Amino acid sequence: MINDGVTDSLVTRTVYNSIREVAMSKKTITKSPKLLGRLAATAAVAILGMSLFAASSQAADTLGAIKKRGALNCGVNVGLAGFSIPDSAGNWTGLDVDICRGIAAAIFGTGDKVKFFPYNAQQRFTALQSGEVDILSRNTTMTLTRDSKNGFEFLPVVYYDGAQFMVKTNSKFKSAKELANQSICVQSGTTTELVMNEFFNSNKIKFKPVVMAEQIDSENAFFSGRCQALVTDGSGLAAVRAGRNLTDKDYRILPEVISKEPLAAAIRKDDPNFRTVAYWTVNVLMAAEEFGITKANVDQMKSSDNVEIKRILGVEPGIGASMGIDDSWAYNAIKAVGNYGEIFERNVGQGSALKLKRGLNAQWNKGGLVYAPPIR
Repeated sequence: MINDGVTDSLVTRTVYNSIREVAMSKKTITKSPKLLGRLAATAAVAILGMSLFAASSQAADTLGAIKKRGALNCGVNVGLAGFSIPDSAGNWTGLDVDICRGIAAAIFGTGDKVKFFPYNAQQRFTALQSGEVDILSRNTTMTLTRDSKNGFEFLPVVYYDGAQFMVKTNSKFKSAKELANQSICVQSGTTTELVMNEFFNSNKIKFKPVVMAEQIDSENAFFSGRCQALVTDGSGLAAVRAGRNLTDKDYRILPEVISKEPLAAAIRKDDPNFRTVAYWTVNVLMAAEEFGITKANVDQMKSSDNVEIKRILGVEPGIGASMGIDDSWAYNAIKAVGNYGEIFERNVGQGSALKLKRGLNAQWNKGGLVYAPPIR
């Protein structure tokens, strides 16, 4: 529990003063309805403030619960190549999976202490809100509504994406604007469904949406010929294509990017300590790439003369302790999953079946948007 004695006393004093003012004004109060209203409003606001303070004092100890449990509970996609997918033995791999493994390593010293819980698009937010998982690392777009209305807090963006359309390569369609009167397969409950409607409506193009509850159903409908196009994030289309052992010779992704889809992990707004650990672990994986710290050379880099590298790797102590974890938190995260560039390349980049280019996901000094704040 957070105990802010200063705030508590200020709220209490406000209530006291409001009651005192009412008592001292009892002779004039009946003659002044406006005064009565003002005093009542003041007291109500003060009491509301005390109630809100009491509620905020009940902040959850997510980080403590994770430590006590002995594992990080991570919500992921039910199966999306390159981001989160299990093999036949139930071992999970992917970019989103590695983000959770990195955070687990920062907390426990090893990336193995994490449990993965697969959710579809409709289940994912309820799972996070209810506390079934500590973090949702599931190719989820950061939006204002999800941040404010759903009570989530997003970590740094791990993949800058955008919705696109995929069609058969031998079809006549070369542009999304040529899809007039065509059937388009899309998953319900996603930002993709929203931006698809906005794209066609703004361009005054009539189309036939084929909305499915599950992504796999949308894909199956598309590949069976029920739809002329499939729409989702560009990376998702590449994952779908690669997952079926297809290439651009079979199915082409049209050039228009019709939305901004910054994909990021989300947590609840209930524990600032866990937020700090998770937020800065993602940042440190990005900073590690900028500084050339890799999974292979992380031990040698401890002898670097660069002050920030020393801070990152715990040679200069204090940062980890300030977050309630070991000073080797960043070293452990990098040792477990490598830097952001390594995570990208093996899961979705040129070393993967997806063969995605870095593009906007390159480091800030190489034409991209990946930018880690100073680790100090």
